[in-house]
Amino acid sequence: MNAAQLIERLRADLEAAGYTVDGVTSVLGPVASAALGREQVVPALRATDGSADPAAVLLRCLVLGGAVPRRALDVALPSLGTDGAVILGLVAASGAGDGDEVRALVELRPYAAEDAAGRADWWVVSDLGELTTRGPLRTDHVLGVGGASTMLAQCTIRTPVGRVLDVGTGCGVQALHAARHAGHVTATDVSERALDLAAVNAALNRVVLDLRHGSLLEPVAGERYDLVVSNPPFVITPRREGVPLYEYRDSGLAGDSVVERLVRGAADVLAPGGVAQFLGNWEHRSGEDWRERVGAWLDGTGLDAWVVQREVQDPAEYAELWIRDGGEGRGPGFDALYGAWLDDFAARGVEAVGLGLLTLRRPVSGAPTLRRLEEVGGPVRQPLGEHLAAALAAHDWLAARDDDALAQVRLRVAPDVTDERHHVPGQPDPSVVLLRQGGGFGRVVRASSELAGLVGACDGDLTVGQVLAGLAVLTDREVAEVRAALLPVVRELVADGLLLPG
Repeated sequence: MNAAQLIERLRADLEAAGYTVDGVTSVLGPVASAALGREQVVPALRATDGSADPAAVLLRCLVLGGAVPRRALDVALPSLGTDGAVILGLVAASGAGDGDEVRALVELRPYAAEDAAGRADWWVVSDLGELTTRGPLRTDHVLGVGGASTMLAQCTIRTPVGRVLDVGTGCGVQALHAARHAGHVTATDVSERALDLAAVNAALNRVVLDLRHGSLLEPVAGERYDLVVSNPPFVITPRREGVPLYEYRDSGLAGDSVVERLVRGAADVLAPGGVAQFLGNWEHRSGEDWRERVGAWLDGTGLDAWVVQREVQDPAEYAELWIRDGGEGRGPGFDALYGAWLDDFAARGVEAVGLGLLTLRRPVSGAPTLRRLEEVGGPVRQPLGEHLAAALAAHDWLAARDDDALAQVRLRVAPDVTDERHHVPGQPDPSVVLLRQGGGFGRVVRASSELAGLVGACDGDLTVGQVLAGLAVLTDREVAEVRAALLPVVRELVADGLLLPG
């Protein structure tokens, strides 16, 4: 029996066992499920101890790293059996007896996510993480589904397209998402092991992927794609002896140059109208605004660009995060790595590191019209991809209209926007008016009384010009003065999705 047939048997067994996110949650109960979400395995191990439920056996073996008897795994995987799982490289068995222990060699986890294309339910095979190994990771470790990959999947624009490229695919999570709305998906990675696991995941989830070995964009030179996504190996790691380089997160390039290389190379692989969306980080160097640094990467690319910085960490925070991520515990080794990171940042005058999302687009024709670099912190309403697509469309709509044309448009307030007013006790008029966006980036705009009045009148009946004329009468001001003050703000509200063309 070949590998493809064994994988089909595995799939049938997983389905029959109810080995899904919902099934696992049901087996564990709310307390152990919540603890596992925080990467604490003890409650889950206790909940599955001695259980004969197939989902519990699979979870205990393939996620929690616990040993299970061969007879229990044979029952949980009735058509594949332990022998088939051994052939596929999923587990190792200590012997052929019913009571002999079986332990996982890789992680096989049910995965459910919500993105702009709807709900996704898959199984994902990756290397065992620190959760089960309890020690430093291998340098060729292939990461499973993490917070960054989930965030990128939720932020990706899911408009149906012909061709998608996933750069640095790892175990193939982004490629699986893309396969639901693309005619062809190409996925690249410098790691042969990652591509092997991505191939398993593609087969297990009945998805066809074009997998190619190579660094970043090199395997697709000369080709064009409608969507390019990447959760690249962007971690800024010291290039010195004694500091391990992990293939899933380290490019081997100095500083933040891997993100710069992706940004500069995106134009070469994007079809006209094509969009690229990357996660990344960038250094904040002494005497240089981060917008200047990232903006310089964009110069000469001919691309529209929207860069959102979501988080900023100081050098110590950043070092701690990624040393822990590699599985290094407290002790002399941790301290040595900590010093190497701080020395590396100090050598380049790095005062902080920004982390965020880059959305780039190749214009269908002509020069780029969008250059937006901003910092937006706080929680966002996921999935964000639909909002980002709407924001790009709103930018194009605004770019085609000067102020006179905008004044002739009827606008309406987006359904997720609320008007929040704060009063000083005893005063009839509000001292503060906030326009609060419920979806998207959850923006909050402090509005003057005139702006609040304009937004309140945007119900699709009156044009913007008519509303502005009315405000001029009410405030005893010239219409031109009111237009000059409010039309730029109206453009911002449309661009951010608080006002919509009616």
